[in-house]
Amino acid sequence: MTWAPEDTKATNMPGMLAMAQVFQKYVNDQGGLNGRKLRVLTCNEGNLPAALAGCEQRAEKAKAVAVVGSYSEQGSIFVAELTAAGIPYIGGYGITQNEFQSPMSYPINGGLPALLAGSGRQLADVCKKVTLVRPDTITGDQFPIFLDQGLAAGRRAPARDIPTADDVSDYTDPAARSVGDNKPTSCVSAVLGDHTSTFFDALRRTGDNKPKVRVSSVLGSVQQSLVDSTGGAASPLEGAYVTGWYPATADPKWNPMKAAITKYAFGDNRIEASDPGVQTTWIAYDVFAKVVRAMDHGTKVNAAGVRLAMDRTTGLSTGGLTPTLGWSLDDTLNVPSQPRMVNSSITYQVVKDGTLVQARPGFVNVAATLRDTKN
Repeated sequence: MTWAPEDTKATNMPGMLAMAQVFQKYVNDQGGLNGRKLRVLTCNEGNLPAALAGCEQRAEKAKAVAVVGSYSEQGSIFVAELTAAGIPYIGGYGITQNEFQSPMSYPINGGLPALLAGSGRQLADVCKKVTLVRPDTITGDQFPIFLDQGLAAGRRAPARDIPTADDVSDYTDPAARSVGDNKPTSCVSAVLGDHTSTFFDALRRTGDNKPKVRVSSVLGSVQQSLVDSTGGAASPLEGAYVTGWYPATADPKWNPMKAAITKYAFGDNRIEASDPGVQTTWIAYDVFAKVVRAMDHGTKVNAAGVRLAMDRTTGLSTGGLTPTLGWSLDDTLNVPSQPRMVNSSITYQVVKDGTLVQARPGFVNVAATLRDTKN
């Protein structure tokens, strides 16, 4: 099963559901998994505990062998339910800390902790002061902690924190507050999911319509489609600093995913190759497929069997989209409060001439920054 929010007033991830369906067609056209057909169930978790509970019950009733490549801010709920049902959670988006704590969870990226710590470290090199605009939610309350860890690693003061509702249509007030002294040595980081574009539009209209502050965000709140829709090279996001988990979308390593989208999702406007939710789901299903194919042919493919196979997996290649992955005891990174984290690498990107490109080659590992609990 794959679940994600769709048609809600907060952040929506319909592309993750679409990609799960694409992968089902893609892998079954290749003969399935060791001769077995892959059946994918998708569910709109609605950003509501009740809707999520319905998804979980459906997964359990269908005897799903895993929940793969999903997104939900209700981590404390779904992790407990999946643990009780014995269903592994493979390659979630990493939006909640619970995803890095349960032995049933098999993350493929460092989630929001790695993105924000990496963003803080990136901004520390170019900003004297940083302001963070983020959702006023339980999940959003974690954002300043990780961003400040990155800033501290670069010997900068903690960010000024501006929590704001994540379902409003007007960000005029938080935009005006975020500008502060409006100096080019100051940075504004907005991490508001679907509403980030609305915030940056309000920022563009602040004061004399020429804010001097630099802007930044994380992939997911800013992606190539947003840059395109806001003017390309003339976008207010030109020059923005963005941290991601994976290589930039123009990287040839994404070609297999793009080919699958073209073949199996032609005309489906839910799916966009630059969407990190789509990318996460593609990698998560690729991991799942490789692990199942490596299982003994006589092994029953059920939740317990998949869990055992995941626990024994190490050195798994994703074709360069992430560092090699594994979930054995030797693969965990000993990050405080994140015992299941096995990949803390991120990429530094920047919007240049209307295109998100890598600001420096390769991955940047922020494990040491996340381990520095003094920050």
